[in-house]
Amino acid sequence: MLNSKLPLWYQVAQDLRADILARRTQETRRLPTEAALAAHYGVSLITVRQALKSIEEEGLITRRRRLGTFVNPDAPAQRPLKLLGAVETVFAQQASEATELVDGPAEMPAPAELAPLFGFGAPVRVFRRLRREAGEPISYAVNYVLPEHGRHITEAQLARAPMTQVLQRELGVALARIENTLEARQATPEAARLLGCELLSPILFFTGVSFDRAGHAIDVAHIHYRGDRYKFSLDFQVEG
Repeated sequence: MLNSKLPLWYQVAQDLRADILARRTQETRRLPTEAALAAHYGVSLITVRQALKSIEEEGLITRRRRLGTFVNPDAPAQRPLKLLGAVETVFAQQASEATELVDGPAEMPAPAELAPLFGFGAPVRVFRRLRREAGEPISYAVNYVLPEHGRHITEAQLARAPMTQVLQRELGVALARIENTLEARQATPEAARLLGCELLSPILFFTGVSFDRAGHAIDVAHIHYRGDRYKFSLDFQVEG
């Protein structure tokens, strides 16, 4: 039974994803038709198509016109856990007792790895900040912001609020969605120095990409969290 408090397409996608990962073999497997899936879950065809699009974007399935939907036998082994939440959750995660600018801000071409989001050589405004709790560093954040917004952001604003909150509530930028990724990495020389940890020690590396309503990237946040001072936890409500 689907939960009325969550989007139906999201719940269908999660169930299909779990089924694919549990039963996937090296052979290509065809999924039921969209109509059959809609009847099975008791939802509309539009809902089913949105769910299939979600797991297709992860590389789990391939949809072939007139032939059907097939599980990819060579789908990536590493898959993201996608969670839906309010933007207030992002604000809470980015908040800290004290925030200081490490340097800048500076305007420069976007790094090569961000070219798909901003364009090759496109200018971005870069903010580097260190966050502390009880006087101890817990995270080091680097934000790449479109210049038309970044030029209006002040050090005082960033000292009292997270970047996402500054963009949305203080500058009035209409954000439509935020894509978050969290992964384990080793501390770079810069992150190790600022966080006070050993070089190559384990850290949590967070990437957050904020998009406007037109689908354009507004801000990319790279945040390094000390593994021994930060805990990532999830709470789920289970309804019988």
